[in-house]
Amino acid sequence: MPSEKSKIKSLRIVTGAADGTAPAPDEHPETERPPSVQDPDCPHCFGTGMHVPPGSNVAQRCACQTLDQRQRLFRSAHIPPRYQHCTLQDYKAADSETSKWIAKAEAQRILDDYLVIDGRGLVFIGGVGVGKTHLAVAILRELIERYQARGLFYQFGALLRQIQDSYNPVSQTSELKVLQPVFDADVLVLDELGASKPTDWVRDTMMQIINTRYNDKRLTIFTTNYLDTRKNEKDIGEILEDRIGTALRSRLYEMCKTVVIEGEDYRKAMANART
Repeated sequence: MPSEKSKIKSLRIVTGAADGTAPAPDEHPETERPPSVQDPDCPHCFGTGMHVPPGSNVAQRCACQTLDQRQRLFRSAHIPPRYQHCTLQDYKAADSETSKWIAKAEAQRILDDYLVIDGRGLVFIGGVGVGKTHLAVAILRELIERYQARGLFYQFGALLRQIQDSYNPVSQTSELKVLQPVFDADVLVLDELGASKPTDWVRDTMMQIINTRYNDKRLTIFTTNYLDTRKNEKDIGEILEDRIGTALRSRLYEMCKTVVIEGEDYRKAMANART
C-alpha cells in the first residue's frame, strides 16, 4: 500500500501566459491606476490568477489573465517611451566592464527569484550613461510580462512635483490619490533617487513611501547618480546619504541590495560614434 507521502504531487509553476503570447508595451501611457490582475469571480482560479488543470500537476496561468489585462498593466506602468524597448538581452556591456555584468546578473536574479525574495529590491548606483535605468525598466517589463505584476515607473523629481501639485492644506485626499498607486504597486521603479533638493518634506515623503513598501514587502528598484562614498579626500561632492538623509539610506540597506555600476557613458560613446 503506498504511503501518504508518495501520494503527494509536487506542483510546478508555468509563468508564461495561458495563450503563450507576450505583449509589447503600449506607446501611449494612460493615467489610470494599475488595475487588479485577478478576477475574483473566475470559477477556475478564484481570483488567484493560477490554476491546476484536471489530471495535471502543473500550475498554469488562468485563462482569465487576458492579453487586454497585460496591455493595461504595461500602459499603467507609465514607462517612458524612450525606455519601453529595454530588456536584459539588449543591455550593452564590454567584456572588461565587470560591474555591468554583475548588475545584469543581479537583475536576472530578481526575475528568477521574484516569488520568493519577499520584496528585497535593488539600488543601482553609478554615473550617467551606465545603464541603470535600462536595467531597472528591463526588470519592470519582464515582471509584468512573466507574472503580470502591477508595475509603476516614476522619476524621483517628477513624483515629488506631482505630490506637491496635488496637495491641499485642508484635506490630504488629493495627495493620497497620488501616493496610493505608489504604495500598492507590486513593483516600483524609482529613477534618479536624490535628484531633488533634500528638504525635510522630501525626506518625510520618501520615508513614508519606503516604510509603507518595506512593511508590505513590495519590490522596489532604485537608481541614483549619487555614490555612497567620495572618490577621494579632495572630493567635496554630495553622496547619497547627503541627498536623502541617514535614516532613509539605512532603511535602503535593509530593503535593497546595493549594486554599483561603473563604465563608459554609453550615450556619450554613441554620440561620438556618429560624428
